[in-house]
Amino acid sequence: QVQLVEAGGGWVQPGGSLRLSCAASGFFFSTYAMRWYRQAPGKERELVASISSGGGATYYADSVKGRFTISRNNAKNTAYLQMLSLKPEDTALYYCRAESGSLSYWGQGTQVTVSS
Repeated sequence: QVQLVEAGGGWVQPGGSLRLSCAASGFFFSTYAMRWYRQAPGKERELVASISSGGGATYYADSVKGRFTISRNNAKNTAYLQMLSLKPEDTALYYCRAESGSLSYWGQGTQVTVSS
């Protein structure tokens, strides 16, 4: 059974930090690219960051570049999103996605709320 389980969300004040994790099971994690998306209320889901299967290539949306870092540990079947200098506009439900060719899987999401 394929599972992607996000954790690490919560409430944080502006300027704070959070580290999201995405624990995978049921598929060959090390052969899948991993992506983090987010969706704020009333907005479309957007790609935040992506990392290749081996971890050698990454992508960041302009809105998070320099503040967020995506990483993965293939030995632990887990992907991470380190978020620094959080802003209120980062408030959203964050999802991880595993992708390999035509195959893809989504997690259930973890809420991140940035407010004072």
